[in-house]
Amino acid sequence: MNFHADLHHVIYALSDALDLVGVDDVAHGKRVGIMAAECGKVLGLPQAEIEFLFELGMLHDIGVSSTQTHHHLVAEFDWGGSQQHTIVGHDLLKDFAPLADMALPIRYHHTKWSTLSKDKLDPVLARRANLIFLADRVDTLAAPYYSDNTVLLHVAEIRAEIQRRVDSYFSPELVDAFMVASRTEAFWLLLEPRSIQSYLQERLAQTARARASGSELKQVAHLFAQIVDAKSPFTAQHSQGVANLARLLAEKMGVAPANFDKIEIAGLLHDLGKLRVPDEILDKPFPLDERERKIINAHSFETFQILHGIKGFEEVSAWAGYHHEEPGGGGYPFHVLGENLPLEARILRVADIFQAMVQDRPYRAGLSKEAVLEFMHDLRDRGLVEPEIYATLVACADAAMVAARPGLIAA
Repeated sequence: MNFHADLHHVIYALSDALDLVGVDDVAHGKRVGIMAAECGKVLGLPQAEIEFLFELGMLHDIGVSSTQTHHHLVAEFDWGGSQQHTIVGHDLLKDFAPLADMALPIRYHHTKWSTLSKDKLDPVLARRANLIFLADRVDTLAAPYYSDNTVLLHVAEIRAEIQRRVDSYFSPELVDAFMVASRTEAFWLLLEPRSIQSYLQERLAQTARARASGSELKQVAHLFAQIVDAKSPFTAQHSQGVANLARLLAEKMGVAPANFDKIEIAGLLHDLGKLRVPDEILDKPFPLDERERKIINAHSFETFQILHGIKGFEEVSAWAGYHHEEPGGGGYPFHVLGENLPLEARILRVADIFQAMVQDRPYRAGLSKEAVLEFMHDLRDRGLVEPEIYATLVACADAAMVAARPGLIAA
């Protein structure tokens, strides 16, 4: 793979995707990271550990893709189903070397101190997990007051609630650190949107660069594809199928070999923006109304915004962001005319359509090879699919079916 990116830039940008699950509140992970880092400063931890806590906070909910799960986590101080997303998050990261150290703290970030302290865990692991739990619950207590900027009016009751749970939910040492850090107005003002952006920029400027290899970038893309595809039974394995098919078509259509991995990554990440779509809309088995359609149509713009923030991903962000653009300019969200659409973006769009048609859905079986080619032929005749891409699909139809549905035996 001939392109690279700084791993910290990737983490920061993709934390935006995780925060989209909040729908109307898209900074939860960043606030948790900021609070954990500020408490780390009070504890006198090394700078490297403070940076780790900040990024751990941003990614701590990597196991959450459902808006319903997110609602439970922010609406209830302690929720019976909270452990499921910690297990998912642990399993996503445990085998990815650059972030593997986050796996166990994420696994235990909803475990009470009264349990952690008895399990004889490594002290650093226990501190990391419990500090994220504390910051996460502080953000839950403060959440009702962000929209009207009244957090400062409720600081005393939030601090009292955390203090009340010392020894049971939270380590006494960490509660003490939080009480010191949170006694200033500045601590709470850091959690406002403008302050968050400044904090992010400052952290990036001060953090040593960590160049991610091509294989690592692809692993990150696979991680986030799994998160998106886990959001709904309608989307299971969709991103992987689109990535496989887009790469196949690119190889068949003379795309520069240097772009094969890029288009595969664009396919894996093309639906990141769907994390902001409420579950009930994404799972609706009936036609969407106008409001619901407008909401879901925003997802490709959200994808573009997230990926565009990663230096080195300029082409990937454009191809992924354009995956619903049509040759005549009638697509969305940018209405780019066909002659201005890169071939890779046009391929990705066709791969997205083809995969959706052949994928089994809860309310219908996937189309057969013959049926999907007839469907694509109709799109070609209506000027919605370029003839050369359609011809390539026909020429490699069996391989396309296998690529779009991994494990399927072509008929």
